[in-house]
Amino acid sequence: MTLRRWAPLLVALPVLAVLLSLGTWQVRRLAWKADMLATIAASEAGPPQPLGTMPAPYTKVVAIGRFDHDREALLGLEVRGTTLGAHLLVPLLRDGAPPLLVDRGWVPMERDRTVDRPAGEVAVTGYVRPADERDWNTARDDPAGRRFYILDPAAIGAALGLPPPAPFGLVALASPGAPAGVLPAAAATLPRPNNPHLGYAITWYGLAAALVGVVIAFVMRAPKARGPQAGRPA
Repeated sequence: MTLRRWAPLLVALPVLAVLLSLGTWQVRRLAWKADMLATIAASEAGPPQPLGTMPAPYTKVVAIGRFDHDREALLGLEVRGTTLGAHLLVPLLRDGAPPLLVDRGWVPMERDRTVDRPAGEVAVTGYVRPADERDWNTARDDPAGRRFYILDPAAIGAALGLPPPAPFGLVALASPGAPAGVLPAAAATLPRPNNPHLGYAITWYGLAAALVGVVIAFVMRAPKARGPQAGRPA
């Protein structure tokens, strides 16, 4: 048994460990995403719950307050058909509770259509949207122009001159039977994040199995070390 014959095995072991750990991580992500989707489906099927202080993400809730239309802002960018638009973000002022940033729905960038702005106390039904995380790829906000590209309640609240808002947002859901074409165009359903983790897990475990097969084949076919030839003088 030579070191040359078994060297590929020594090299492959750490690679195999990495592939197996990645596959296991995806299996855990699969279970986490399946639980999330089940929670979203149950929340959508049931009635909205009163909004608490720290609701779970994607819970369907109802919040009561008054819209501060003078401090509305735009969130993100989205093209619908051939029209560029964004989501209308409006603070909901609540008695005895922090302001809540409400995504009321999509509006076109060109303000050539009427946008509904209800006055007085309103009850907003929607789902809880967790705050986004910034990274190196995040577009730069325009606080002076009230244009934001991720939901960062603390930063948005400060730019709008609000007291510290709730650390999450609320995405308004369209009322049943609401007429088509009314702006903002609110979300019709709760989001359904995709769940590709089974495919990822199969890929990583498949690569691990392929690596094992390649190493076994190499070891089995590698020439064995030969001893001294028979009849060779000492």
